[in-house]
Amino acid sequence: MQSLDVLVIGGGINGTGIARDLAGRGIDVMLCEKGDLGGASSSVSTKLIHGGLSYLETMNLALVKEALDERKILLHAAPHIVRPIDFVVPHHEHMWPMWLTKCGLFVYDLIARNKNLIASKFIDLTDDKRGDILQEKYETGFTYTDCWVDDARLVVANAIDAHEKGASIVSNAECIYVEHSPENAGWVATIKDNITGKKGKVFAKVVVNASGPWINNVLDIVDNGIVNHDIRWVKGSHIIVNSLYQGDHGYVLQNHDKRRIFVMPYEGKYTLIGATDVDYTGDINDIRIDMHEVQYLCDAVNRFFNKEITPKDVEWTYSGVLPLLDDKGEEVSKIAKSYVIETNEHHGSTIVSIYGGKISTYRKLSEEVGNIVNASLGNKGTGPWTAEAELPGAEGYSSVFKTFYKAFARDYEWLPRSLIARYAISYGVRARSMLQGLRSISEMGTHLGDNVYEAEIRYLVEKEWAFTVEDILFRRTKLGLHVSKETVENIEDFLQHI
Repeated sequence: MQSLDVLVIGGGINGTGIARDLAGRGIDVMLCEKGDLGGASSSVSTKLIHGGLSYLETMNLALVKEALDERKILLHAAPHIVRPIDFVVPHHEHMWPMWLTKCGLFVYDLIARNKNLIASKFIDLTDDKRGDILQEKYETGFTYTDCWVDDARLVVANAIDAHEKGASIVSNAECIYVEHSPENAGWVATIKDNITGKKGKVFAKVVVNASGPWINNVLDIVDNGIVNHDIRWVKGSHIIVNSLYQGDHGYVLQNHDKRRIFVMPYEGKYTLIGATDVDYTGDINDIRIDMHEVQYLCDAVNRFFNKEITPKDVEWTYSGVLPLLDDKGEEVSKIAKSYVIETNEHHGSTIVSIYGGKISTYRKLSEEVGNIVNASLGNKGTGPWTAEAELPGAEGYSSVFKTFYKAFARDYEWLPRSLIARYAISYGVRARSMLQGLRSISEMGTHLGDNVYEAEIRYLVEKEWAFTVEDILFRRTKLGLHVSKETVENIEDFLQHI
């Protein structure tokens, strides 16, 4: 039976971030994920690294500051998948008072103190192209800058770094039972391979429960159940429609119920709209948007834009849930989606569980868990290290990523321009590893359609734990919205033969 320092259960952004943090400290860690890495909540976010303007209204300045500090760190650590995006905030007399919005954005800028991002400012929407899509009653507003993120690729980048620092990353592997070890202080975990059905056991001194919405499910399988908390699932859903406007900027729409809806460019030809914020009591293994949410998001856009959309215009949707400690009735939109780290000692063995969390603050959460686990192990590992570390894909170019892009485009000029852009933005410096030794498009292997080549698929399978077409098209890449049915079938057939 394999012996470890730490077993991390859950391969979302928190789990992979924790595994990376621990591995970088020199701690022996394994991560198991029952499905694909980032296959649940972590790949269905609003795609933003931001402080959360709504938290200013509740004066939760500590949470805003933490998230904005992390925004600066992640913008440096992974500039290929985290990049600035400007937002327009239209104003109208029936909304929040202009002075309040102005003060909120001033405080946002003050807390951020980031000279690399443009500060907020007043804007005359009647004399700016960004106002063209808005109804005439929206004559003024503000602009400010936050950061967009490819959430699923951020998960994979953390997993790659964890693996390269010694962690064992095992996807499609479900922890089905955890029991106290009668011989040593620690746990014996039974793990099932969900591809082959085979089971095996590992010993770990500490278990970290980073299973997200399944947090209580995991606690229930620890020695036939240990104390857990009531969980409140909050569902966020998004819709994607054909592009509503030109430009790289987004909009923040203050809806009639005071919630903020983000509208952003997505994948070149689409517009992303979200998110809803509703209680969820259904099956967490089958989370889907409902028609009320679709209509809600359409209505929100139609209150601001002069180009009306209906549910028939929706090309794709996605939904996820966030597990929060039950606050016994607090309105969903007012809940601060921070995180809670709980440490339990059970028969002398330690299990650490994470409730909630935002993708914006995953690194800080991971560092805190790393400190807790390291102390539990008698400070076996080193101290915190991720605050100034680059993620895979940014090595050597974290401050000047445009320099890498130019060099990459020059060195691989034989690639179609669309592939140069997609590879550089998705994989960063690691795109060179994927193309190592190749000198022409003919050496990329089988063309599976729509500029999808064998070389990329093999790289995703061999280096990024991709198993299925969905893993590839909707998480490792965002090609699912672009490729033909024939290309999908070609990829499926190719995967069966490698």
